[in-house]
Amino acid sequence: MEPFQDALAALERLSSDELERLYVGRLCDRDAPREVRLPSRPATGPLARRLVLTALEAWDLHQHLEVGELLTSELVANAVRHAAGRTIGLHVVRKPGWVRVEVRDSSRALPCMILAEPLPVNERGRGLQVVDDLADRWGADLLPRGKGVWFELKVRDRL
Repeated sequence: MEPFQDALAALERLSSDELERLYVGRLCDRDAPREVRLPSRPATGPLARRLVLTALEAWDLHQHLEVGELLTSELVANAVRHAAGRTIGLHVVRKPGWVRVEVRDSSRALPCMILAEPLPVNERGRGLQVVDDLADRWGADLLPRGKGVWFELKVRDRL
């Protein structure tokens, strides 16, 4: 096995609790890389939410916890459901006046909002509508190896 494949296999063997211990605090550390690689599996959703909540709490952005958690959940669920890669990237950045959460995957297919039937006919298809309704800004960027789908929330900087 190549070193990359070895590392990928090792990452996939870690439980959500082990991944959380590995990455906790890393997203909000200004000297550390701002992206963490997570296995593309349904259990990654709760883990990604906890990591984003940790970063928001570290930055005293308590008023954004609920929305940040919900929107992260939507982006991660879309990446796990629609991209065929074995991992996704979670990228969280605090900029003056903004916080950005980005989920990166290996697919180059850009997301689009669809008009879903009212509940209970179709319980899927509302994720990007929720992101559009609650985020101050959101979008998707093509990357050299896939795409990143992101949302931004306005934050009040303390002087």
